[in-house]
Amino acid sequence: MHNWYEESFGEDYLLVYKHRDLQNAYDEVKKMIKWLHLPKKSTVFDLCCGMGRHSMALSDFGYSVTGMDLSEVLLREAIKLDKDKKVSWIHGDMRKIPTNKSFDAVVNLFTSFAYFESDQENIQVLRELSRILKPKGKFIIDFLNASVIKEQLVPYSERFTEGVKIEEYRSIEQNFVQKSIIIKDENQERTYIEKVKLYDLALFKHMISFTELQLDYVFGNYDQSPFDEKTSPRLILVGHKQG
Repeated sequence: MHNWYEESFGEDYLLVYKHRDLQNAYDEVKKMIKWLHLPKKSTVFDLCCGMGRHSMALSDFGYSVTGMDLSEVLLREAIKLDKDKKVSWIHGDMRKIPTNKSFDAVVNLFTSFAYFESDQENIQVLRELSRILKPKGKFIIDFLNASVIKEQLVPYSERFTEGVKIEEYRSIEQNFVQKSIIIKDENQERTYIEKVKLYDLALFKHMISFTELQLDYVFGNYDQSPFDEKTSPRLILVGHKQG
């Protein structure tokens, strides 16, 4: 039996998240680079790069970017987007990143963390993030705000994209937020699962304590607003590797 993250990032994912565009990514990266304080041509690793929107934006802002993802489908889309071949793309699992290079910064965006059942596996991701960072290298983890998700969860929504009906059922189960996505077209019905473990700031700090990472700032959104557990839409962690 495959894990959900091995099945849910295929061709249908491109349809479900078609509304995510390059402009959003550019706007987010423009704000993000102020937190990194890195000179042009610095090396940046986009951990779980997906379709490559943020990787391309980081490249266009002058950084030397490597994007990695487990999904070969999403990597193909990223390579298509990268018409000038400015970004290095690699296929890999975030628990064992297939590189021995060291980078000036690592970014992990759009809630691409806490996919695994055990805390140890998620801590292993943080250890790998730390391993590929240069001493004093910067990191950004853009995660959901677990408290707001629990309070404001929308149990059901539906929409139509390209004549296809997309239904989304959301629930909290055993400290995971789970989304069941049902895609209905003329010929068939397909179901996918997305699951993310609901870590709050205190638990993130605890997990980070098992690594060489040091947390510097915590923001509640890309507008750099302070993190408020009750109201912030995001939990954005900004820090560096000790050394």
